[in-house]
Amino acid sequence: MLFRQLFDQESYTYTYLIADTKVGEAILVDPVITLVQRDLKLLGELELTLKYCLETHVHADHVTGTKRLWVKTGCIGVVPAHAHIRCANQHIDNGEILKIGAISVKAIATPGHTDSHMAYLVNDNTDAPARVLTGDALFIRGCGRTDFQSGDAGTLYDSVTQCLFTLPDHTRVYPAHDYRGYTVSTIGEEKRWNPRFSGRNRDSYIDFMNNLNQPNPKKMMEAVPVNERCGRVAVAV
Repeated sequence: MLFRQLFDQESYTYTYLIADTKVGEAILVDPVITLVQRDLKLLGELELTLKYCLETHVHADHVTGTKRLWVKTGCIGVVPAHAHIRCANQHIDNGEILKIGAISVKAIATPGHTDSHMAYLVNDNTDAPARVLTGDALFIRGCGRTDFQSGDAGTLYDSVTQCLFTLPDHTRVYPAHDYRGYTVSTIGEEKRWNPRFSGRNRDSYIDFMNNLNQPNPKKMMEAVPVNERCGRVAVAV
Protein backbone atom coordinates (compact mmCIF):
# COMPACT_ATOMS: atom_id res chain seq x y z
CA MET A 1 0.00 0.00 0.00
CA LEU A 2 1.12 3.50 -0.83
CA PHE A 3 0.06 6.00 1.83
CA ARG A 4 0.89 9.71 1.66
CA GLN A 5 -0.03 12.53 4.04
CA LEU A 6 -0.26 15.87 2.19
CA PHE A 7 -0.60 19.25 3.92
CA ASP A 8 -2.28 22.58 3.16
CA GLN A 9 -0.49 25.36 5.04
CA GLU A 10 -3.38 27.82 4.74
CA SER A 11 -6.10 25.72 6.37
CA TYR A 12 -3.85 23.24 8.22
CA THR A 13 -5.66 20.46 6.38
CA TYR A 14 -4.28 17.00 5.73
CA THR A 15 -5.24 15.30 2.47
CA TYR A 16 -4.50 11.59 2.28
CA LEU A 17 -3.50 9.63 -0.81
CA ILE A 18 -4.10 5.90 -0.53
CA ALA A 19 -3.21 3.61 -3.40
CA ASP A 20 -2.68 0.03 -4.44
CA THR A 21 0.24 0.32 -6.81
CA LYS A 22 -0.28 -3.20 -8.14
CA VAL A 23 -3.59 -2.21 -9.72
CA GLY A 24 -2.70 1.46 -10.12
CA GLU A 25 -5.79 2.82 -8.34
CA ALA A 26 -5.99 5.55 -5.73
CA ILE A 27 -8.26 7.33 -3.27
CA LEU A 28 -7.87 10.94 -2.15
CA VAL A 29 -9.41 11.80 1.21
CA ASP A 30 -10.40 15.43 1.94
CA PRO A 31 -8.79 17.13 -1.09
CA VAL A 32 -8.39 20.93 -1.04
CA ILE A 33 -9.40 22.98 -4.09
CA THR A 34 -6.30 25.20 -4.11
CA LEU A 35 -4.02 22.15 -4.22
CA VAL A 36 -5.74 20.13 -6.94
CA GLN A 37 -2.80 20.67 -9.32
CA ARG A 38 -0.40 19.34 -6.69
CA ASP A 39 -2.53 16.24 -6.28
CA LEU A 40 -2.92 15.68 -10.03
CA LYS A 41 0.84 16.04 -10.53
CA LEU A 42 1.55 13.46 -7.84
CA LEU A 43 -0.99 11.04 -9.26
CA GLY A 44 0.64 11.39 -12.69
CA GLU A 45 4.16 10.90 -11.36
CA LEU A 46 3.11 7.76 -9.50
CA GLU A 47 1.11 6.49 -12.52
CA LEU A 48 -2.09 6.20 -10.50
CA THR A 49 -5.71 6.43 -11.60
CA LEU A 50 -7.89 8.31 -9.13
CA LYS A 51 -10.91 6.15 -8.44
CA TYR A 52 -12.49 7.93 -5.45
CA CYS A 53 -12.48 11.32 -3.78
CA LEU A 54 -13.68 10.66 -0.25
CA GLU A 55 -14.90 13.28 2.25
CA THR A 56 -14.99 12.90 6.01
CA HIS A 57 -17.63 15.66 6.34
CA VAL A 58 -18.77 19.05 5.01
CA HIS A 59 -15.80 21.28 5.75
CA ALA A 60 -16.08 24.82 7.10
CA ASP A 61 -12.46 25.93 6.82
CA HIS A 62 -11.59 25.16 3.20
CA VAL A 63 -13.25 24.39 -0.13
CA THR A 64 -13.06 20.77 -1.27
CA GLY A 65 -11.27 19.83 -4.48
CA THR A 66 -13.66 16.99 -5.28
CA LYS A 67 -15.54 18.73 -8.11
CA ARG A 68 -12.39 19.79 -9.94
CA LEU A 69 -10.83 16.36 -9.51
CA TRP A 70 -14.01 14.75 -10.86
CA VAL A 71 -13.88 17.01 -13.93
CA LYS A 72 -10.21 16.24 -14.52
CA THR A 73 -10.21 12.51 -13.81
CA GLY A 74 -13.76 11.15 -13.82
CA CYS A 75 -13.33 9.87 -10.26
CA ILE A 76 -16.29 9.06 -8.02
CA GLY A 77 -17.10 11.62 -5.31
CA VAL A 78 -18.09 9.86 -2.08
CA VAL A 79 -19.58 11.63 0.96
CA PRO A 80 -21.01 10.44 4.29
CA ALA A 81 -24.61 9.26 4.29
CA HIS A 82 -27.08 11.97 5.35
CA ALA A 83 -24.59 14.78 4.68
CA HIS A 84 -26.21 17.94 3.30
CA ILE A 85 -24.51 17.55 -0.07
CA ARG A 86 -26.55 17.60 -3.24
CA CYS A 87 -24.01 16.58 -5.85
CA ALA A 88 -22.19 13.46 -4.70
CA ASN A 89 -21.85 10.45 -6.97
CA GLN A 90 -22.08 8.08 -4.01
CA HIS A 91 -22.91 8.11 -0.30
CA ILE A 92 -21.22 5.85 2.22
CA ASP A 93 -22.90 4.66 5.40
CA ASN A 94 -21.56 3.28 8.66
CA GLY A 95 -19.80 -0.04 8.14
CA GLU A 96 -19.68 0.17 4.35
CA ILE A 97 -16.37 -0.50 2.61
CA LEU A 98 -14.64 0.97 -0.42
CA LYS A 99 -12.02 -1.23 -2.05
CA ILE A 100 -9.10 -0.55 -4.35
CA GLY A 101 -7.11 -3.67 -5.09
CA ALA A 102 -6.21 -5.31 -1.78
CA ILE A 103 -6.97 -2.18 0.26
CA SER A 104 -10.22 -1.74 2.17
CA VAL A 105 -11.49 1.55 3.55
CA LYS A 106 -14.28 1.08 6.09
CA ALA A 107 -16.57 3.92 7.13
CA ILE A 108 -17.07 4.51 10.86
CA ALA A 109 -19.90 6.90 11.74
CA THR A 110 -18.45 9.51 14.11
CA PRO A 111 -20.96 12.39 14.30
CA GLY A 112 -20.67 15.23 16.76
CA HIS A 113 -18.36 17.72 15.05
CA THR A 114 -21.07 17.77 12.40
CA ASP A 115 -24.26 15.75 12.23
CA SER A 116 -22.88 13.54 9.44
CA HIS A 117 -19.21 12.69 9.84
CA MET A 118 -17.20 9.59 8.99
CA ALA A 119 -13.83 8.29 10.07
CA TYR A 120 -12.20 5.75 7.74
CA LEU A 121 -10.34 2.63 8.82
CA VAL A 122 -7.69 1.75 6.23
CA ASN A 123 -6.35 -1.80 6.08
CA ASP A 124 -4.27 -3.53 3.42
CA ASN A 125 -4.68 -7.08 4.76
CA THR A 126 -1.10 -7.30 6.02
CA ASP A 127 0.31 -7.53 9.51
CA ALA A 128 1.00 -3.77 9.55
CA PRO A 129 -1.09 -1.71 12.00
CA ALA A 130 -4.30 -0.36 10.56
CA ARG A 131 -4.66 3.38 10.01
CA VAL A 132 -7.73 5.38 10.96
CA LEU A 133 -8.42 8.70 9.27
CA THR A 134 -10.32 10.50 12.00
CA GLY A 135 -11.38 13.66 10.18
CA ASP A 136 -12.35 16.37 12.66
CA ALA A 137 -13.74 13.92 15.22
CA LEU A 138 -10.33 13.29 16.81
CA PHE A 139 -7.16 15.35 16.46
CA ILE A 140 -3.76 14.59 17.91
CA ARG A 141 -4.20 15.79 21.49
CA GLY A 142 -7.46 17.51 20.59
CA CYS A 143 -10.75 17.23 18.72
CA GLY A 144 -13.00 19.21 16.42
CA ARG A 145 -15.37 21.83 17.78
CA THR A 146 -19.08 21.13 18.24
CA ASP A 147 -20.73 24.56 18.19
CA PHE A 148 -21.94 24.84 14.58
CA GLN A 149 -23.10 22.71 11.60
CA SER A 150 -25.47 20.77 13.89
CA GLY A 151 -22.56 19.68 16.08
CA ASP A 152 -23.20 18.21 19.52
CA ALA A 153 -20.62 17.71 22.26
CA GLY A 154 -22.27 14.68 23.84
CA THR A 155 -22.56 12.98 20.46
CA LEU A 156 -18.89 13.60 19.70
CA TYR A 157 -17.85 12.23 23.10
CA ASP A 158 -19.82 9.06 22.36
CA SER A 159 -18.36 8.77 18.86
CA VAL A 160 -14.77 9.06 20.05
CA THR A 161 -15.02 6.92 23.17
CA GLN A 162 -17.30 4.21 21.76
CA CYS A 163 -16.24 4.04 18.10
CA LEU A 164 -12.60 5.20 17.93
CA PHE A 165 -11.18 4.43 21.37
CA THR A 166 -12.45 0.84 21.02
CA LEU A 167 -10.05 0.23 18.10
CA PRO A 168 -6.79 -1.58 18.94
CA ASP A 169 -4.33 0.68 20.78
CA HIS A 170 -1.69 0.34 18.06
CA THR A 171 -4.04 1.69 15.35
CA ARG A 172 -2.39 4.74 13.82
CA VAL A 173 -4.36 7.98 14.04
CA TYR A 174 -4.29 10.41 11.11
CA PRO A 175 -6.49 13.50 11.61
CA ALA A 176 -7.90 15.95 9.04
CA HIS A 177 -6.08 18.89 10.64
CA ASP A 178 -3.18 19.73 12.85
CA TYR A 179 -2.19 23.14 14.18
CA ARG A 180 0.92 22.23 16.20
CA GLY A 181 3.12 20.22 13.88
CA TYR A 182 1.94 16.71 14.74
CA THR A 183 1.56 14.19 11.92
CA VAL A 184 0.51 10.87 13.44
CA SER A 185 -0.50 9.33 16.75
CA THR A 186 -2.08 6.09 17.94
CA ILE A 187 -5.36 5.23 19.58
CA GLY A 188 -3.48 4.17 22.71
CA GLU A 189 -1.69 7.52 22.92
CA GLU A 190 -4.88 9.52 22.48
CA LYS A 191 -6.77 7.54 25.11
CA ARG A 192 -3.99 8.28 27.58
CA TRP A 193 -2.82 11.79 26.66
CA ASN A 194 -5.57 13.62 24.76
CA PRO A 195 -6.59 16.41 27.20
CA ARG A 196 -10.07 16.70 25.72
CA PHE A 197 -10.92 13.15 26.80
CA SER A 198 -8.40 11.82 29.31
CA GLY A 199 -9.75 12.18 32.84
CA ARG A 200 -13.11 13.53 31.69
CA ASN A 201 -16.51 11.91 31.85
CA ARG A 202 -19.27 12.75 29.39
CA ASP A 203 -20.75 15.59 31.46
CA SER A 204 -17.41 17.32 32.10
CA TYR A 205 -16.52 16.98 28.41
CA ILE A 206 -19.82 18.58 27.36
CA ASP A 207 -19.31 21.44 29.80
CA PHE A 208 -15.76 22.00 28.55
CA MET A 209 -16.71 21.97 24.85
CA ASN A 210 -19.73 24.23 25.36
CA ASN A 211 -17.52 26.90 26.91
CA LEU A 212 -14.67 27.09 24.39
CA ASN A 213 -15.98 30.33 22.80
CA GLN A 214 -13.86 29.98 19.67
CA PRO A 215 -14.20 32.37 16.70
CA ASN A 216 -15.80 31.00 13.56
CA PRO A 217 -13.46 29.69 10.83
CA LYS A 218 -12.49 32.52 8.49
CA LYS A 219 -13.84 30.77 5.40
CA MET A 220 -16.99 29.26 6.92
CA MET A 221 -19.52 31.46 5.07
CA GLU A 222 -17.78 30.68 1.77
CA ALA A 223 -16.76 27.08 2.33
CA VAL A 224 -19.90 25.43 3.70
CA PRO A 225 -22.33 26.32 0.85
CA VAL A 226 -19.69 25.60 -1.80
CA ASN A 227 -18.82 22.26 -0.20
CA GLU A 228 -22.50 21.34 -0.23
CA ARG A 229 -22.02 21.49 -4.00
CA CYS A 230 -18.84 19.35 -3.81
CA GLY A 231 -16.62 22.38 -4.33
CA ARG A 232 -18.37 23.70 -7.45
CA VAL A 233 -17.66 27.42 -7.62
CA ALA A 234 -18.50 30.03 -10.21
CA VAL A 235 -15.14 29.85 -11.95
CA ALA A 236 -13.87 27.80 -14.83
CA VAL A 237 -12.37 24.47 -13.99
